[in-house]
Amino acid sequence: MHLPILLLFVALSVLSCSPDQEPMDSLIKDRLGRSLQQYQMMAESLIDTPGKLPQSVDMKGQLLTTNPQGWASGFLPGTLWYLYEYSGDPTILKYARNYTQRLEGEKNNRNTHDLGFMLYCSFGNGYRLTGDSTYRETLLIGAESLSSRYDAHIGCIQSWESNDKWQFPVIIDNMMNLEFLLWAARAADCSRYRDISVSHSNKTIENHFRPDYSSYHVVSYDTITAEVEKKSTHQGYADESAWSRGQAWGLYGFTVMYRETQNREYLSQAKHIAAFILNHPNLPSDKIPYWDFDAPDIPDTFRDASAGAIIASALIELSQYVDDTLKKEYLDVVEKQIRSLSSPEYFAESGNNGNFILKHSVGYLPGKMEIDVPLSYADYYYIEALLRYKRLLENKGAYK
Repeated sequence: MHLPILLLFVALSVLSCSPDQEPMDSLIKDRLGRSLQQYQMMAESLIDTPGKLPQSVDMKGQLLTTNPQGWASGFLPGTLWYLYEYSGDPTILKYARNYTQRLEGEKNNRNTHDLGFMLYCSFGNGYRLTGDSTYRETLLIGAESLSSRYDAHIGCIQSWESNDKWQFPVIIDNMMNLEFLLWAARAADCSRYRDISVSHSNKTIENHFRPDYSSYHVVSYDTITAEVEKKSTHQGYADESAWSRGQAWGLYGFTVMYRETQNREYLSQAKHIAAFILNHPNLPSDKIPYWDFDAPDIPDTFRDASAGAIIASALIELSQYVDDTLKKEYLDVVEKQIRSLSSPEYFAESGNNGNFILKHSVGYLPGKMEIDVPLSYADYYYIEALLRYKRLLENKGAYK
């Protein structure tokens, strides 16, 4: 092991064992165990209700579900797969298979760009852990459905349908679905899927980002000229604001694109996005962002635990591709984020919070939807971050 890497790991271990803090390894073990119990209760609560998957809670704390067509439908089965990976518990395996199968029909859904969230989080994790050939078949059909939304003239996968506001809307979230296509490119030996992913990423760099490397949420293209017709931030405070979860999607997406292509332009983009997030004056000391970095009522506004969890998971992976100085900077932030999300401020007591793990996320504040509530994808990326950090500790600072 190179000396700088060894010193970094030693530093991580010392920080994790500070006298006034629970060591990270025992904290992660505890929270994964408690999450396992919480999600077993969640799975049991809907086991006799086919076609429903949890997404959030309402103002009265009652569970809100989505159908398999919903963009967030894949996160419960994905979280169950992660918890099975951790525990080997056959009951969790049974639930993971049950809820994954509820999404099988979405492999033919060509009306959404979210098939990565829906199928790769569920069937993708299931295939990775079991090798089930039926899961592979579902994934490959789903990848072809996703690729059908690509427009070669524009060079992007269309996100939402055309409407009075946007001709060809592409949202930053769409970067998260490219990992699915890149997996399919390898699995099916189909270079077209890789070409689509690269084109979409390049167009996103070209048009979604401002000079400070914050991103718009929506960029719409003219379907005739293929030129940008409008830039918006639909789920954020204002068109020119930095919606926190959008910044998280970009960070994660370009980190994955570098992993899959080794194109250093994508690594540079991910590092720039990370710098924007981590150096922003409105990032709180606990490193869990407000719902928008430019919200006018900071600090008296809502946090978004989902953005924090996505950023933490992305930074763990990105830390493996940078020099030791940046690696330490990223992992220092990650440890703070994990400790914050694992604290009583964000981590729910057993049997509460609609059986979700994390509190205090924001889905769509301008639309008055999912404000200061648990969200299924916050839990998914939190568990992913815990498992990734656990591997770092076990492998002396190596992600894999």
